Amino acid sequence: MLNLENVHHIAIICSNYERSKDFYCNVLGFTIAQEIYRKERNSFKLDLMLNNHYVIELFSFPDSVQRPTRPEAYGLRHLAFAVKDLAKELLVLERLGIDYEAIRIDESTGKQFIFFKDPDDLPLELYQI
Repeated sequence: MLNLENVHHIAIICSNYERSKDFYCNVLGFTIAQEIYRKERNSFKLDLMLNNHYVIELFSFPDSVQRPTRPEAYGLRHLAFAVKDLAKELLVLERLGIDYEAIRIDESTGKQFIFFKDPDDLPLELYQI
C-alpha cells in the first residue's frame, strides 16, 4: 500500500480559459497562486488555491475534446466543495444566475448537498459539513 498524505491537486482542462478563470476565481472564490503561458503548447496553466491551499490546476489546450457524457463517464465524476451553510451559498448562486439541482440528502450522513456546473458543464457539488 502507498503512504499517501493527501490529495495534492485536481487538474481541469477548460474550453474557454478566461471564462473558467473568472468562474473559479470570482464565483467559487479561488485565488491565483501562479499563472503561466506555455508557448510551446499554446496553453495557459493556472494554479488555484482555496484558503491558502493549492487545489486546482486549470489548463487551456487549443484542441481539447468535449466530455462524452456526464456524470457517469469514465474519469472524474464530480468535484465537491465543503460549505458550512448550504442555504447561504445557494443564495449566492441564485444572485449570480447559476442554476443548481434540487437539494439532496446524503443517506449515509444525513447532510445536504447540491450539484451545479462550471462553464464547461463539469459537475460541481456543494456539500454542507
